[in-house]
Amino acid sequence: MSVQCEVAAKQIAGAPIGFFERWLTLWVFLCILGGTALGVALPAVAQAVGRMEIAHVNIPVGLLIWVMIIPMLMKIDFSSLHEVRQQKAGIGITLFVNWAVKPFTMAALGWLFIRHIFAPYLPAEQLDSYIAGLILLGAAPCTAMVFVWSNLCKGDANFTISQVALNDLVMVFAFAPIVAFLLGVSAIPIPWDTLFLSVVMYIVIPLALAQLWRKLLLKQGQAHFDAAMAKIGPWTITALLATLVLLFAFQGEAIIAQPLIIAMLAVPILLQGLFIAALGYWLNRKFCVAHNIAGPSTMIGASNFFELAVAVAIVLYGFESGAALATVVGVLIEVPVMLWLVRMVNYSKAWYERRATQEQ
Repeated sequence: MSVQCEVAAKQIAGAPIGFFERWLTLWVFLCILGGTALGVALPAVAQAVGRMEIAHVNIPVGLLIWVMIIPMLMKIDFSSLHEVRQQKAGIGITLFVNWAVKPFTMAALGWLFIRHIFAPYLPAEQLDSYIAGLILLGAAPCTAMVFVWSNLCKGDANFTISQVALNDLVMVFAFAPIVAFLLGVSAIPIPWDTLFLSVVMYIVIPLALAQLWRKLLLKQGQAHFDAAMAKIGPWTITALLATLVLLFAFQGEAIIAQPLIIAMLAVPILLQGLFIAALGYWLNRKFCVAHNIAGPSTMIGASNFFELAVAVAIVLYGFESGAALATVVGVLIEVPVMLWLVRMVNYSKAWYERRATQEQ
C-alpha cells in the first residue's frame, strides 16, 4: 500500500462525522422552506437566475455544482486500486449491487409507485420527469459520504478507499449508458447529447481537475494537503445548500400547490435504500466477507452520489422539472436513513459473524 493511501486510511478511520454532515437533513429542510418562500415571494428573481445559461447549462448552478463536487473527488486515491485484488469478494459484491441491481430496482420502484400507485395524486405532465430523477439517483452510487458511513460502522478504511476509487472509475463509463437504457425502457425520450455533456461536465472534468489539484497539493506534503482539505471541505455543503435554495425557488409554487409530492417521491427512494442495504449485507455474509468490509460495501450501494444526480437532472430537464425535485428528495431522506442503517450494521455484528464462527 502506498504511503499516501496508508495515511489517508488512518485519517478516514479516525474522522468523526462533521457537524454539517450530521445535521444535513435539517439544513436541507431549511433550504426547502427558504427556497420555497423565495420563489413565492420573489418569482422574478428566481426566473432571472434561471435565464443565466449557455447551451442550456445554467451558469450559477454549474459553478455551484463544481464547487460542490470537486472537494469530494479530491479525496479519491486512484493509487489504491491495486488493493482491489486483496478484497475480491467485497469489491465484487459492491460492483454487482451498484451496477447490476441498484439502477434497475430504482427504475422498477419508480415505475410502480409513480406511474401506478401515486399517479392519480401527481401532476400527469411530470410523471416521466419524476421517474427520470429516480433513475438518475439509482445510477449514481455514493462517492464521498461513504467515507463517513464507513467510519461510523467501523469499516476497513483501506477497502473503503479502494472501492470508491474503482466505483468512480466505473461511473465514468457506465453512468450514461445505464441511464439512457433505463430511460428508454421507461419510454422517456433520451437527450443523448445533453446526457453525454452532463457526464463530461459533472464527472470527467471535475474528476480530472480534482485529481490534478490533489497531486499538486500532495507534492507539498501530506500536512499541506490535509490543511487545504480542511479549508475547502465545507465548500461542498455550502454549494449544495445554495443550489437547493435556487432549485426550490423555482419549485416554490408547485410545492405549495401539492406539498404531498415530496412524501410520495420519498417512498420509492426509502424502499430502494433499505432493499439495497439488505441485499448487500446479506451477500457479504453469505460469502463470509469480514464485517469491517461488509459495512462499507453495504453503505456505498445504499447511499447515493446525490450531488451528481441533482446536477444532471437540472441540466437534462431544468430547474422546474420533476426530475430535479426527485433528486433533491433523495438528499432530504438520505442522512437519517443512512445513520439508521449504520446503527443496524453495528448492532447486528454478532449475528453477522456467527456464520463465520460456525464454519470454522
